[in-house]
Parts: sequence; C-alpha cells; structure tokens
Amino acid sequence: MSKLQSIQAAERKLLLQTYERNPYLFVSGDGVHLRDENGVDYLDLLSGIGCSALGYSHPAMTKAITEQASRLIHTSNLFHHEHTVPLAQRLTEISGLDRVFFCNSGAEAWEAALKLARAHAKLFNSERPTEPQIGTKFLALDHSFHGRTMGAVSTTHKAKYREPFNPLIPTVEFVTFNDADDLCFRFNHEVCAILIEPIQGEGGIHTVSPEFLNAARALCDSTGALLIFDEIQCGLGRTGKWFAFQHHTVRPDVVTVAKPIAGGIPMGAMLASEEAARAFTPGMHGTTFGGNPFACAVAIAVIDAIREDNLLAHITDVGAYFKFRLDALAKAYKDVQLIKEVRGVGLMLGLELHSAEVATWLAAKMMEHRIILNRTSETVLRFLPPYILERKHVDIAVDQLDALLKEHQAGQSESGATKNTNTTDASPVLAGGITHG
Repeated sequence: MSKLQSIQAAERKLLLQTYERNPYLFVSGDGVHLRDENGVDYLDLLSGIGCSALGYSHPAMTKAITEQASRLIHTSNLFHHEHTVPLAQRLTEISGLDRVFFCNSGAEAWEAALKLARAHAKLFNSERPTEPQIGTKFLALDHSFHGRTMGAVSTTHKAKYREPFNPLIPTVEFVTFNDADDLCFRFNHEVCAILIEPIQGEGGIHTVSPEFLNAARALCDSTGALLIFDEIQCGLGRTGKWFAFQHHTVRPDVVTVAKPIAGGIPMGAMLASEEAARAFTPGMHGTTFGGNPFACAVAIAVIDAIREDNLLAHITDVGAYFKFRLDALAKAYKDVQLIKEVRGVGLMLGLELHSAEVATWLAAKMMEHRIILNRTSETVLRFLPPYILERKHVDIAVDQLDALLKEHQAGQSESGATKNTNTTDASPVLAGGITHG
C-alpha cells in the first residue's frame, strides 16, 4: 500500500466525509509548482482555491513565518501586539475604508459583515426615530456563494449548499444577477444590506456590471442600508487592482477579504467605513484566534511583497495574456460547440464549456498532465493561479488544453458521435510563445 493509499484509508475511517478529494498527495511546493510524494511537479493554476497568492516557498513569507514563529504566535485579543496597527494601516490605505476587524476565514468575515449590517440598522433607526426605519432583510444575488457557516450559507444562492440545512435565516431574498430593475423592485426600507461579489467565483467567474453596482449604491444611499462587497476570492490583488470594486467608481460600506491575505495561512478581515463600523461596540463581536501576531505578520509580508515586486502590474499583464490565449482557444473551437465563453479579469479567469461532462473530463485530464485547476458551477474551468505566474506557464497550460480538446474531438469522431470538423488544425494563434498586444 502506498503512502497515499494509507492516508486515504485512514481518512475514510476517521474523518467526516465532507470532501471528495482528488487522489494526489502533495508534500512540498516551490514557486508555481506543487510536488507530490514521488517528486513529480505540478503546475498549480488554482493556488489552494485562490489562497497561495505568492505561490510556494516565497522568501518573504518564509522569513516572516520563521521569525514570528520563533517569537510569538498567539496572545488573545485581551492584549495588544505589534502587528495589528501596521496591517490595518495597509488594508485601510489600499481599500479606502476606515476600520478593520480581523478574523480567521472568509466565512467568519462574512458573518461579521452580516452582524454589522443588523447592528447598523438598529443604531441608524435609534438615531432617526421619526424617519422610515430600516428592516432586517438582506438582498443577495443569484449564483452567489458566501461561505459554509449558517449565516453565509443563508445568503448563498445555490440550493445544494442551502437545502440540507433548512430552515435558514428567513429574511434573505435573491435578486436576478445583473438585473438592476429586479434589484429596484425588491429593494425597500425592510432591507438592511445589499450583498454582492463584484466577481462571482464559485458561481462561475461572472462580473457584476457597473450599472448594477451604481443602482445598488444609489438604493443604499436612499435609505441608509449598507452596501457590502464579498471580495474573499476576487480581492487583495487577484484582478490586477487591490480590490475588484476599484475597477469601478462605486465605493462599498463594508468589504470582506480572506483567501490570499496571508498567502495560505488562515486569516480573514472585514473592512468598514467609519459610519458602518461605529455600530459595533466592545463585547458585541469577537474572535479567539483572529488577528493573532503570527497571521498578521505574514499578511504584512504578503502585502509588502505584492507592492515591492510590482505584482499588480504583473497580474494585469499576465492575466491579459492568459485571457488572450483562452479567447484564441475558444475561437478555434467555436464551430464544434465545445467552448461557450471566456470570462474574468487579471488572474481570475473562467473557461465555460457547453458540457459538464467535457468540463469534468478536461479537469481530470489536466491533472493527469500535471496541471492543477478545478471545475466550478458544473461547466466552468476555473483558473486562480499564484500572482507570480509567468507567460511561459500560461503557454504550457493552454497548449495542453488545446491538445486535450483535439483528443476529445478525435475520440468523438472515431465513435461517430460527432462529425469531423477539422479542429485538429487549430488557429496558429494557439502556438506557445505568441505575445499579447
């Protein structure tokens, strides 16, 4: 029995069966590659579902982890430590918001945001007793995903995440994605917050339109409700800006972040405007591990490395090239109903297939060829690589996708399932090394 098989057998016996893990055992990593138990390297285009922003064994993270682990890991929030203020200063500076609450995960950050919205509504109402009162309802979007805790799953749209745990928080209503008219129809004084992922990740890499964001901001301003953005997956640099909302003119009242903030060390944060933040007073909310010295020190190192290495510009450049290559791939196979659309910005990209079966097959075959990605929303191949990805890595990945699509077409032709559409002669723009722009 191999080491992997031994671990699989033990997990089946000992762990709650909440994951269908891929049969791979990784033991180390370097740069944009993970290494398995046999010393085989895999190009990682998923980065731990968007967490390992600087890849693996990054010197800045290694230094921060080593130094802080040798000094102080945890004290509790009953005391001060030296890293909360420097990290909060960085986060408020890059976001334009005023205050920070540190926690341990995206779901915890989202729970804090939901509680803050309710607390803000009560405070707002108490200070304006003669004006129309804000209620307790949340408006979220179709296809949204905000986490696995009870509040987060209540504001998550997909039935498969919600139905096993009914009844959920009752005052949640879902708005048709990017339909500003539907948003206006459903909004009233009963709403305490509008909840938006500026780019939906789990939902299939869908970008919220400027028109929808502007409508949401105007509606919240009309009553005093909060506009809350979930940037747990799309934030902290992934799109080429610090936050995805910064591609637009709309400023939220609250933003949640997590995945890349400490480069893979568990951490989350809720950022809030001064107006929203004042609804929380001592004792109303808290966390045991959140904002500990270890996580904060590493998060500072990650943010500083993104700045010092000019990674936002790098993400913009490599992300544009990645999208260029995927668009060319989609164009080459447009006549055979394989690729439906390419979506996303920066290093947050999705390749939507017409068939869930083909998407599943491609994701598995890419793993066999030592390239890591995953499938989300049934038909979308999701790319969330480390920020240090280079064009040469993009070429390796897209060339392999091209080869697999040719293999699929050849198999279909041999089985007689589809006609030969001559896709083996893909567009020359697919050749590796072609530069963008």
